[in-house]
Amino acid sequence: MKKNQGISTVVAAVAIQLTLGVAYIWSVFQTGVADSIFGGDNAAAGLTFSLLISVMCIGSAIGGKLTAKYSTRPVVFVGGVIMGLGFLLSSFATANCAWLLWVTYGVMGGIGMGFSYSPTIACAQKWYPHKKGLVTGVIVSALGFGGVILTPVVEFFISSFGGTGVGEPKTFMVLGIVFLVVCSIGSFFIKDAPEGYMTNAVALNAATQKPVKNVTTSEMLKTPQFYLLTATFLLACMGGLMMIGFAKPIAVAKGLAATATIGVLAITLFNSAGRLIWGIVSDKLGRINTLILLLSVTAVLSLLVNSVSGYWIYVLIAFIGFAYGGLLSTFPSLTADLFGAKNMASNYGLVLLGFGIGAVISSQIAGYYKNIANIADDINLMFPAFAIASACAVVGIVMMLILKKISKQ
Repeated sequence: MKKNQGISTVVAAVAIQLTLGVAYIWSVFQTGVADSIFGGDNAAAGLTFSLLISVMCIGSAIGGKLTAKYSTRPVVFVGGVIMGLGFLLSSFATANCAWLLWVTYGVMGGIGMGFSYSPTIACAQKWYPHKKGLVTGVIVSALGFGGVILTPVVEFFISSFGGTGVGEPKTFMVLGIVFLVVCSIGSFFIKDAPEGYMTNAVALNAATQKPVKNVTTSEMLKTPQFYLLTATFLLACMGGLMMIGFAKPIAVAKGLAATATIGVLAITLFNSAGRLIWGIVSDKLGRINTLILLLSVTAVLSLLVNSVSGYWIYVLIAFIGFAYGGLLSTFPSLTADLFGAKNMASNYGLVLLGFGIGAVISSQIAGYYKNIANIADDINLMFPAFAIASACAVVGIVMMLILKKISKQ
């Protein structure tokens, strides 16, 4: 019976995470929203996406605390309602009240996503303590795959409702309805593992192979590991987030307007695959070693954006997405390794704040250089943004080496 409850929890979590994949298709909206609502300002439009991601991280921290108090199911249900309403209300944003999109799509959508994101991951990990990397990879890969499913769907609705710059508001409304239905129904199949369930099989730290101590959030905040982990998350996500937000505009600027949606599909599909594959790899290779490898790949690939032309840009976008997906599945597993699974929802919610801050910074850097590139009609002028992302990845490698040394001690 308990095994079936664990399976149903994972299946429900996968369904909910599929809807959260909307976070990774923002570049489909970027151009139309920038032109019709923000007067052509790419940085202002991109702020909507970064608000969604950053507020999601705050929502995850709050949701984690509420989960510890009330259980996972009601928190996920409320999260689905908030996210659905946020997208419904975002359909009323216009050029005269552009800020409404930040509040509804960005803030409300982010809070709702946060309430569903880390609590479902933490809940599933407790059912499968020996396979944290695998189960985390399965769940968060669903989020990435959700982007693959939603990309053509959203493109269809935008086209049906009037095309780029016209069809986005009604598309937001459709998405809001879908989120309300899926997340509300899915939440009723989420069930927390019974107290003491994990004592039947002791979880081991993938780095040290020693039993993991369950650390409270207040205790975690007193450790250097938390700050190294959170700061690395901030730096690691830069390259992937920049490409997620601007994959389609970059493809268009490189003369591939007719097939630019392939860029969005490439980064979402490989983002999803990376979450699953690297989650499994991290169970074998170790979380920190996996992160060092992924950061190295990100540092190199981010420097190739200018030199790649033609359809090869889609290959580069895909590999950046593949590495980014690995980061998103390995960080939650490493958090559980370092601080235990019992308080994972609230602990990882705070670690995610680094990711949220990185989302805001990366979108503003990328948006700033994309505006410069637009003025000169030269996409190569966006290169400094990716050079900054590469440098951040290198610093992240150094931090992971320090964390590895501290963890062994």
